Amino acid sequence: MRASGVFGGIAAMVLLGSVGLAPSAHADDFGTDISGTWRVFSDGEWARTNDVLIDQQSVHETWTVNTTCVSPIECYGEVTSSLGWTGSAYLRDTWIIEHEVPNWMPCPDGTFATGHQKFWVWGVDPSTEERVSKNITTLVGRNVTRSNSGACGVNLPKIIEMPVRIEKIS
Repeated sequence: MRASGVFGGIAAMVLLGSVGLAPSAHADDFGTDISGTWRVFSDGEWARTNDVLIDQQSVHETWTVNTTCVSPIECYGEVTSSLGWTGSAYLRDTWIIEHEVPNWMPCPDGTFATGHQKFWVWGVDPSTEERVSKNITTLVGRNVTRSNSGACGVNLPKIIEMPVRIEKIS
């Protein structure tokens, strides 16, 4: 009887000790969190609209990203650009960063239409360009800005798409 009491006590101590050492779920970013400072380059040399190459100015900016991951496939947060905009970020197989661009497209009547800018980006290994989903330091993808259909009295949206490369600074 005495031996079973000792073993029961040891089992209880081991159980309580292991619960106390369990990692906190809030401390784990699952390797998918992209918080930090990023250098962003949207390449205007390869810009296109309706699958036709067009001449656009390349864009350099710096992003400050603050994201939270609640699982390896569900993250969300905010991006602030050195160009003065703040947008939302979320992970859905690829990272999506989006915001509104006021006065993006000039209309013939002197007014301007709002643009909706969305970045679809995914992690890559910078040495091989193979896709990675954890511990990301380089993102590549598309920067797409579009107007609403009907903007400026035109029944089709204006869409400009450029390749984008994003590299972590810190």
